[in-house]
Amino acid sequence: MENPDPSSRDFDSISPSAYALLLMKGLTPIPYAHQASELLSSISPSLPASSDAQPHLLDPANRNPGFWARVLHFESRYYSVDQLLSDLPATNILELSSGFSFRGLALSRQRPVYYIDTDLPDVIATKQRFIESLTAPADSGSPQPAGPSPSAQPAASTPATPGHYELQPLNVLDTPAFKAIVDRFPPGELTIVNEGLLVYLDTSEKEQLCRIIRDILLRRGGCWITGDIYLRSSNPNIFGDKNDAFVKFLEQHNIEENKFTSFDDATAFFARMGFTVEREAELDYGTLSSLPHLLATCTPQQLERLRDLGRTRIHAVWRLRPA
Repeated sequence: MENPDPSSRDFDSISPSAYALLLMKGLTPIPYAHQASELLSSISPSLPASSDAQPHLLDPANRNPGFWARVLHFESRYYSVDQLLSDLPATNILELSSGFSFRGLALSRQRPVYYIDTDLPDVIATKQRFIESLTAPADSGSPQPAGPSPSAQPAASTPATPGHYELQPLNVLDTPAFKAIVDRFPPGELTIVNEGLLVYLDTSEKEQLCRIIRDILLRRGGCWITGDIYLRSSNPNIFGDKNDAFVKFLEQHNIEENKFTSFDDATAFFARMGFTVEREAELDYGTLSSLPHLLATCTPQQLERLRDLGRTRIHAVWRLRPA
């Protein structure tokens, strides 16, 4: 039965995953991820209890194949979304449930986009502190952590910044709030982006989100890039780390149950909701920084499991348009 008021659901228990994900992305060249991960202890010294995977993430001795497989996945997902953005003349971009990802900050410093980043209120409040530190002038006294990052990023208020970037709180199932944020954009087509959202929604909630997005894109024009085309796996934990806090988190939120049964199932679902698949990202995994770490930590048996998994795709990033 469909939830009569999906916007009333409490999603706050999902938010701690953003902290663990930031620490993993901080080991990659993803823009601003390394600096933000170094700022984490000063910006959020008392992290939510359910993000207790952090000691595992911070201790290099505990970075096992399962850990690096996740880093590889999240790195590939990020750059796959970027790939589907790269061939669009997108100027109005709305990112849903962005967590501690800084794609919008990076893009607004590269080209004249109007970018609005959204997530739940508590995440946005914390993210604002990250943004203030990451964009502060070097002589302001704010932390300026070293690490892989775009060079010489200007402060948010400097005239050199070509694009507009802002943060807004949003529960994506709150239709009036969603439409109010869309109305903040200047005229023109809208590109909606998300990664790491649909797997937290059941079927009725996915349908609600699709109806909201389709209605907006029919009115504005544009497309939806989603990094959340996940298939259920018969062996989601191939490395056997059943006590891992990250694995427990996925079980707690019914992640496997919320995935699609096949790519045909996903295609049929979006077709039923009025979307067509325009393009699928195709990324060269050999270009990803985390792949050598994964290969170096795997046993021969684990490498064979990875090869078997690679032969059966269980994830895709799609660009959708209203039919």
